[in-house]
Amino acid sequence: MSDNKTSRPSSREALMKMLFQMEIQGDFSEEARNGFSEEFLGDQLDRKYFDGVFNAYINHNNEIDDIIEKYSKGWKLERLAKVDLSILRVCVAEMMYYEEPVPVSVSINEAVRIAKIYGGDDSRKFVNGILGRISKERSDADK
Repeated sequence: MSDNKTSRPSSREALMKMLFQMEIQGDFSEEARNGFSEEFLGDQLDRKYFDGVFNAYINHNNEIDDIIEKYSKGWKLERLAKVDLSILRVCVAEMMYYEEPVPVSVSINEAVRIAKIYGGDDSRKFVNGILGRISKERSDADK
């Protein structure tokens, strides 16, 4: 069994890369997912997590994209940097639709970490701002 402390961060990055590739190609099909090379995914993945979050995104992609657009304050999805959009999709799928609870702070911190690595100069602030607003509204709604 894989060690979640080392494999989840790798799995999040692989998910972001796969969703980025799918977005660029305009293909979110099962065939595109299967075509995503095992070499690219690597051995350090938590496969259950990877598949679970991916399926959460695929099964709820319209809702997830609507949520991202709502909290992007006037930015249409088409105008968002594709890396930022992919990071946000992974995090929102994990926070809202993944079957195993992940602390929201962990999801957001990981998204910001990935944005620092792969995004532009302002990506971490942008990603953190959107996810912070989503988290705040969700916690306010739970009260």
